[in-house]
Amino acid sequence: MKIDLTGKRAVVCGSTQGIGKAVAVELANLGASICLLARNKDALRRVKKELNNSSGQSHDLIVIDFIDVDRLEEKIQEYISKNPPVHILANNTGGPASGTALKAGLEEFVQAFSNHLLCNQVLAKALVPGMKEERYGRIINIISTSVKQPIKGLGVSNTIRGAVANWSKTLAEELGPFGITVNNVLPGATRTNRLASLIQTNAQKSGSTTEEVAKMMKLAIPARRFAEPEELAYAVAFLASPLAGYINGINLPVDGGRTVSL
Repeated sequence: MKIDLTGKRAVVCGSTQGIGKAVAVELANLGASICLLARNKDALRRVKKELNNSSGQSHDLIVIDFIDVDRLEEKIQEYISKNPPVHILANNTGGPASGTALKAGLEEFVQAFSNHLLCNQVLAKALVPGMKEERYGRIINIISTSVKQPIKGLGVSNTIRGAVANWSKTLAEELGPFGITVNNVLPGATRTNRLASLIQTNAQKSGSTTEEVAKMMKLAIPARRFAEPEELAYAVAFLASPLAGYINGINLPVDGGRTVSL
């Protein structure tokens, strides 16, 4: 079994670091042309230089802050007007700040809803027509295991991630007849800047060291370790490939077995 994405074009969001960057690198290694989306122009340029660039591949970047939904729509429409159809969309955005749901301000819910669900919707609406033309489409949302089992202390994130998961399941039914699949990858604790930030916050709240907090977190994971971003990228790459054409509308945890529910 070999994954080959030669001739495919992918848009990867949040692709300057962590899971998003790992996804962009892996899809490029498999032959896809990549359009990187993030808000830091210099970081985007650095990642673009790291991407595999074999014969036939061409990589692009779009500088955009997902806070501005209208601008995102303008940018993606401009991109698709000048390029061949996109076959793969990897939706990936940094999660909301930690905290309980009850104490969160309404503006936190509104902003998270916009950053995650509305931006996903804008990108899907723009790219699906091209996927239909090609009779090939893969929309992969990188969200959270909280859609199966809410995570304590992530009230806003738990809420919004659940909305994205149900949006995805709805699209899976709508787009399945056109050769387009829509799936969610659910990262567990993954070695990223966000995980480091959460560990730091929990350490400050509990009066423990970051090492102690990290150790306790690993004890809750059957694999007894954190994931590497590349391990999430492998799951995304499979779902993005022709091999996963009959996998549609699923939530795939990549969490070392931490999620208790089936």
